[in-house]
Amino acid sequence: MENSFLSREELQKMGFSQVGSNVMISRKASFYSTHLMRIGDHVRVDDFCILSGKIELGSYIHISAYTALYGLYGIQVGDFVTISGRNFIYSQNDDYSGSFMTNPMVPKKYTNITGGLVRIEKHAIIAAGCIILPDLTIGEGACLGAMSLLKTDAEAWMVYAGVPAKIKGARKKEILEQEKDFLGTRN
Repeated sequence: MENSFLSREELQKMGFSQVGSNVMISRKASFYSTHLMRIGDHVRVDDFCILSGKIELGSYIHISAYTALYGLYGIQVGDFVTISGRNFIYSQNDDYSGSFMTNPMVPKKYTNITGGLVRIEKHAIIAAGCIILPDLTIGEGACLGAMSLLKTDAEAWMVYAGVPAKIKGARKKEILEQEKDFLGTRN
């Protein structure tokens, strides 16, 4: 039976800018512009994910099934981040005003694509079914509840939920001590 994750040799042939150790990429995931992507250590990308454009993944990251990252303007994901299933993270956006046409099959002179870097800092959690729009930062330890729409920065160690996402409360920081203990035991 064939392994459901790509081998180290297969990953190297894909042309990533960098691939760390213990990287588990599903054979059913899709990648575009891999030469613009950097992947740290201990990263897992599950079935039916799409990663496209300029994407930097830190270490100890899990991206669950059916999630898409569109990084025309860049997406940076910090260490220990969890991105649950069926999320969409966009670093670019079409102009829906009616002044421009949309979609990649139309010549660029007729479109107006805008955007900005999406930064997801370490220990952030994105629950299932969220949409994250361009040009924002999800602060360290921030949490985005299921089915939320994030249009602006998310403060560190705060819990957000809703459409649009709003602060619902604070998150504990005990995981920072756990991280020290965990990394202290790793060699």
